[in-house]
Amino acid sequence: MLRMDTFEARVRTAALVEGTSYVLLLLGAMPLKYLAGMPLAVRVVGSLHGALFVWLMLLIAQGVFGRGRSLGWGTRIGVASLIPFGTYFLDRELREEDAAARARAAEVPADDGPGERR
Repeated sequence: MLRMDTFEARVRTAALVEGTSYVLLLLGAMPLKYLAGMPLAVRVVGSLHGALFVWLMLLIAQGVFGRGRSLGWGTRIGVASLIPFGTYFLDRELREEDAAARARAAEVPADDGPGERR
């Protein structure tokens, strides 16, 4: 299931969606352009893929520069996004990171707000 409620979930979702758009570009739009004479397919899917790639790169930059993730973490995701099906191979690792972040968040007691202290 694709989620957007944690940073880790957003990275995982962006990676999967960007990876899917890349595969659609390579295996769907490019053959349509060159075999069926439909260059509009590449323009549409390529533009969508480009926007999704930028979204993923912005999330990686946020993770590295704003959330203390390592440069290796960002590089691994960035390189995987350049390889067809590459982000699919990272999905297990990204899913585990998301699960760990959710577990950490569940351990933090919620503030009941003013007037509801026990």
